[in-house]
Amino acid sequence: MTASGRGLDDAIVVALGGNLAGDFSSQEALLEAALARFPQAGLPVLARSGWWRSAAWPDPAGHEYRNGVAIVEANGPPSAVLEALFAIERSFGRTRGLANAPRTLDLDLIAHGREVSDGPALILPHPRAHDRLFVMGPLAEIAPGWRHPVTGETAQALAKVATVGRDARPI
Repeated sequence: MTASGRGLDDAIVVALGGNLAGDFSSQEALLEAALARFPQAGLPVLARSGWWRSAAWPDPAGHEYRNGVAIVEANGPPSAVLEALFAIERSFGRTRGLANAPRTLDLDLIAHGREVSDGPALILPHPRAHDRLFVMGPLAEIAPGWRHPVTGETAQALAKVATVGRDARPI
């Protein structure tokens, strides 16, 4: 999959999303700017999806979401990747507060290779990503054969059965 020889089993998968543009002209512009910061944070992007749109959740009356997925490279452990993602979020004005509140930028570590953990600070793979079309759809776009580290199902198969964000579509 990559020039470094890493395959899908080693993939570090990051989901990007948000439903507020902040200081940017659009949500897509904000997400592009965030993605451009990944290499500076030690997370070179190996592959990325296009942007997807979906209704706000849990209140569909809110601003639509934009989502995408990137496969990145990292030399550190999952905790270091997560801290780098949080630092990028903060640089875009993200403050974590209420769950499901509107946000400019949300970066989630979906998988760090085949690693499985259930700690208080980090659960891998992401505990709800497999059921979200706005994550599995973009992932299937760039790595349809990626396999969930626990269930073994492919991104393509999971995208077909995801129940959250069924309205998600590529832009």
